[in-house]
Amino acid sequence: MVRDKLQEANEFIKNNKHKLNKEYRLNYHLMGEYGWINDPNGFIYYKGKYHLFYQHYPYEAVWGPMHWGHAVSEDLVKWSYEPIALAPDTNFDKDGCFSGTSIEKDGKLYLVYTGHVYTGVDKSKDYKQTQGIAYSENGIFFEKYHGNPVINSNQIPEAANKKDCRDPKVFKIDDIYYMVLGSNDEKGNGQVLLYKSKNLINWDFVNILAKSDGNIGTTWECPDLFKINGKDILMVSPQYMKPQGNNYHNIHSTVYITGNLDLKKGIFNINGYNPVDYGFDFYAPQTALDSKGRRIVVAWMEMWESKFPTQERGDNWCGAMTLPREVVLKDNKLFFKPVSEIENYRKNEVSLENISVNGENLLPITGDSYELQIIFDAKHSKEFGIKLRTSETEETVLTYSVEDKLFIFNRDKSGIGPKGERKTEVELIDNKLNLQIFVDKSSVEVFINEGEKVMTGRIYPSRESINLKVFSKGDCNILSLIKWDIK
Repeated sequence: MVRDKLQEANEFIKNNKHKLNKEYRLNYHLMGEYGWINDPNGFIYYKGKYHLFYQHYPYEAVWGPMHWGHAVSEDLVKWSYEPIALAPDTNFDKDGCFSGTSIEKDGKLYLVYTGHVYTGVDKSKDYKQTQGIAYSENGIFFEKYHGNPVINSNQIPEAANKKDCRDPKVFKIDDIYYMVLGSNDEKGNGQVLLYKSKNLINWDFVNILAKSDGNIGTTWECPDLFKINGKDILMVSPQYMKPQGNNYHNIHSTVYITGNLDLKKGIFNINGYNPVDYGFDFYAPQTALDSKGRRIVVAWMEMWESKFPTQERGDNWCGAMTLPREVVLKDNKLFFKPVSEIENYRKNEVSLENISVNGENLLPITGDSYELQIIFDAKHSKEFGIKLRTSETEETVLTYSVEDKLFIFNRDKSGIGPKGERKTEVELIDNKLNLQIFVDKSSVEVFINEGEKVMTGRIYPSRESINLKVFSKGDCNILSLIKWDIK
């Protein structure tokens, strides 16, 4: 049965991928080969390659019974597709192989994931979620453990929702495997459960690791627990988190929580939390440690309950991953920087210096897939910024308000996709603003002041919207502007 479901899905993709409409297909971001994708899963560096799995419905560009798609890369930029790793084909996961993790054990690659099963006619309420494993000798073809699930509903504590328990992330400390599992308390508060095991098969509940104080969402999805430079970080994706000032204005959010991990007690003592990304389209991030000692994070570059133009147009694909980012600890805060490997794909450099701006300037630069590095000197301006993917009717506007100390990402005129704007507080450094911007056909990622903050958004402009403008209210100076095509 396993081979039949997997074979069916892989053959369907092979026979139908020529039907893709490629107008908004990205050039240097990972997408599904066909159909729908969402959360990154099982992100790991294994036997000399980066493996990234993802939630996948291969038959249509809609969310359906989840499979695990699979891609590999040697440099985190150029990806090649492998056969689908998991299909919903056993009793414990027959309605979906939901999100999870991967870990190496005795040279084998293990996938740990949530099996989803509907238990009644109302699919929004009648379901069961349990945890299972699959394993592989080569990291490509996986066999599911015959005794799945390895964590059943009776192993969920009374103080947790027995239905909403999903998205396991597994890590090893000394000789013990630990699992964090997304959950809620059935009272509107997200939380994370902690389990431990000696063999990935037999799991014991330890404790409720951490819990919302009432302000961090109703269910915590896709938990990730790691240490960076000695500091404990818990990363979660809270559902229905209410706005706090300029933050958390998407329906669902991502936060990194700082604190102290007490493994013996199974408690993460929370000190504070911050957004991982301040833009529109960033969810379910997952991290991996690579052979260079870097902590790399990647996320789904979309947002639930949003408009998906490639779905609505019938382009036969929907969903993409962010550019992988290195996580760096600086001044007790996390900075996120694009992986350095992207530099190997730079082409056709254009460099400009000392550009005086007061009003709006059309730059002698065009493109739809590029990297842009720009340093503004605010001088005496009230606001300044840059307009991407412009034409007579379209523009994506990045503005810095000097008086309000706000960076603003506006996509009201970005094309056929969702509209709106996101704002975040940013301090100028010596009266300067440093931006590193990645534009890729239908995406924009803005790294502010060397990764102090990042804003991500999908845009869907017309093909002719390839111009670039800078603007200022009052005198402003662009100290340097470098643009590379990314191919």
